[in-house]
Amino acid sequence: MAYVDGYVLAVTKDRLDDYRQIAADAAAVWREYGAIRTVEAAADDVPYGELTSFPRAVQATEDEIVIFSWIEYPDKATRDACNEKIMSDPRMKMPSEGIINGKTLIFGGFVPFVDSAD
Repeated sequence: MAYVDGYVLAVTKDRLDDYRQIAADAAAVWREYGAIRTVEAAADDVPYGELTSFPRAVQATEDEIVIFSWIEYPDKATRDACNEKIMSDPRMKMPSEGIINGKTLIFGGFVPFVDSAD
């Protein structure tokens, strides 16, 4: 059964092109190790909520944009093996300081239970 890692993070707006390159480079490595799809999406219609919202979740400032991304795998075993390889791959030691606020990054693994592509 498919497996998905999801991420929400804040990226400095004036460094979005730098982040895009980092994400593209990382996507190639993830695909090499078994991911079947990676997606990076920049906030477009994401209001700041009174109690909860994507911007609140990552404590995005006015000079940051929220990124919602996910990585799809054929199954959890592939995801686990992929992530283990990713952690030791020197290509993944990409500079992100001043681009990503790692302290507010949200991530986790998910088992899909409805998928309109099926």
